[in-house]
Amino acid sequence: MKRMLMSLALLLFVQTVQAEEVKQLQNVPYGAHPRQVLDFYQAKSETPTPVVFYIHGGGWQGGDKKMNPQAFLNKGISVVAINYRYVKNAVEEKVEPPVKAPLHDAARALQFVRSKATEWNLDKKKIGATGGSAGACSSLWLALHDDMAKPDSEDPIARESTRLYCAAVNGAQVSLDPKELREWMPNYRYGAHAFGLGGFQALIDNRESVLPWIKEYSPIEHVSKDDPAIGLFYGGEVPVVGASPKDPTHSGIMGVKLAERLNEVNVDVVLVTPGVKDPKYRNTAEYLIDYLTK
Repeated sequence: MKRMLMSLALLLFVQTVQAEEVKQLQNVPYGAHPRQVLDFYQAKSETPTPVVFYIHGGGWQGGDKKMNPQAFLNKGISVVAINYRYVKNAVEEKVEPPVKAPLHDAARALQFVRSKATEWNLDKKKIGATGGSAGACSSLWLALHDDMAKPDSEDPIARESTRLYCAAVNGAQVSLDPKELREWMPNYRYGAHAFGLGGFQALIDNRESVLPWIKEYSPIEHVSKDDPAIGLFYGGEVPVVGASPKDPTHSGIMGVKLAERLNEVNVDVVLVTPGVKDPKYRNTAEYLIDYLTK
């Protein structure tokens, strides 16, 4: 019994030490809406740490920031995981198009994190975004978009950069253009809700009227030679452009097309899909750890 009590005390001591080593802040507001909150996990370090910036998936209609940061913390990388307004919240607030809310929330959260760099011991230059599905699309939009910082703003947070050091994503949507997507995959049918439309056919029918929005919120439209390193990871089938995959929403065909565009302007891109033999990175965590600790 005495030995059991000593073991229990030791376990409690270890857990207490671990809790002290990792600073955790939950539901830190970066805006006024209840979903504009983030969690922060601080890696123990004497010097400013790189950051993984996690954006959850869920079609911009669901999901939550809950995740396990330990793999990154073990490598001296701090982690931020954000919530953001869903498209339904954007509709309630009359934000047009609805997808503007989650994407601009991600940008604002990133600027907020940079504004905390000194307080949270962060290297604001080494921030890598990650996420799956819609979170992956948001990550790529941030990575490829021109800097949205407003240097002359009265708001100090708005003066911070929205550029990333790298991004590594799973099952990303790279375009919201129905014409382009149907050329790549004849059975594609996702994304109308981003523009407040009832279905994919409505998006096709109204494409010309929403084309400025499509070009603004499709990551592939923002590719330029100064973009950061990108890691694209997809499951499912071997991607064949022009085919109709079982899961077009998360198909590696989109990764193939974005990688082509990035290669054209000599941006560092890694594409891992079924059929790729002996990839250097098996997953986004390996990619981010390597790029953020170089």
